[in-house]
Amino acid sequence: EVQLVESGGASVRAGGSLTLSCAFSGITWKTYCMYWRRQVPGREREAVVNVEPDGTTDYPDSVKGRFTFSIDNTRNIFYLHMNNLQPEDTGTYYCAAGRGYELRYSTGCYGVDSWGRGTQVTVS
Repeated sequence: EVQLVESGGASVRAGGSLTLSCAFSGITWKTYCMYWRRQVPGREREAVVNVEPDGTTDYPDSVKGRFTFSIDNTRNIFYLHMNNLQPEDTGTYYCAAGRGYELRYSTGCYGVDSWGRGTQVTVS
């Protein structure tokens, strides 16, 4: 069973930095895709980063250059490092995971099938 627990959410000033953590279990690195998503009340949950089994990352333009994914496999934690935070980054941040697949020269993702409970980030 996959379990995900976020931490690190806080209230910060615009221009500040914050790192979110996601402690995971039940995931085998290189066979799963990992994700960060965020949601503002009244809006759909949106992608912050998608990470394929081979480590390929994909960021939307809204966070590209400011947010960075990393993973510590020794501690079973993956992170979202956020710099130059802006008020529009405010939301509940969720870590997620789902099975991936491997092709001859690439990998891909089947989609999210496990979610954490979320951690709140407020930028003012």
